[in-house]
Amino acid sequence: MSTYAAYSLLFAPNVLILLAVFSVILWLLKRKKQAVVVLLLGALWVLAWSLPITTLVFGGYLESRYPSLPAQEYPEVDAIVVLGGHIQGNRHNWFEPYDRQRVVSRESVAAELFHANRASLILLSGGALEGNISDTAKMARSLRQMGVPQEAIVMETESQNTLENAQLTDQTLKRLHKQRILLVTSALHMPRAMTAFSDQLVSVTPAPLPTQINWPQDRDRSVWMPDMHTLLASQTVIKEYAGLVLYWLHSFF
Repeated sequence: MSTYAAYSLLFAPNVLILLAVFSVILWLLKRKKQAVVVLLLGALWVLAWSLPITTLVFGGYLESRYPSLPAQEYPEVDAIVVLGGHIQGNRHNWFEPYDRQRVVSRESVAAELFHANRASLILLSGGALEGNISDTAKMARSLRQMGVPQEAIVMETESQNTLENAQLTDQTLKRLHKQRILLVTSALHMPRAMTAFSDQLVSVTPAPLPTQINWPQDRDRSVWMPDMHTLLASQTVIKEYAGLVLYWLHSFF
């Protein structure tokens, strides 16, 4: 089972399905009270993650760990490292319709850092999670369109998850004799990325994208009202916490 598939088991609807099956088994075993409790737990898990307040609290906490700064306020380093992985989700705000004009992408942040002379090299890390074209190839094309020369771009295309991003990036940087980096990824993903990179020898300064989990001021809905879009988006928040727990457990074994 892939790491992504393992994380997806914690996605609220999948948890409900698994607990519903378990509940049926308990019912058939004449353990009706336990069956009802298990089914209710699954329903509560779905309800909790369909509420915007849950994502605002738990996702907002992760996003607040490493604030985004103007490009000029970051230190000069040896390389800018940009992590791939579902880079198409760069919407301005999770709770608003997708607006292409307001998108802030990982490669646009990297290009801004490059043009601010924070580093003369951009290392893109990430293999193909879906299809045959890797995230790095897509990001490299975008960077060239933003005025970053091809010779300033290095690609690591084998990693399939954040731990491999960190390990293979560290190996690549050693070959290039680079030590200090600015790490670019989404604000939500940054805590997990920093945890993964903490086991490597490189010196890392986080340079996250702006936060995306912000309740719109003009939103007329309550943060306590269930919402299908919120439920679907919650999978990413759940994945980040599951990854952090796995990294924490890995540190003990």
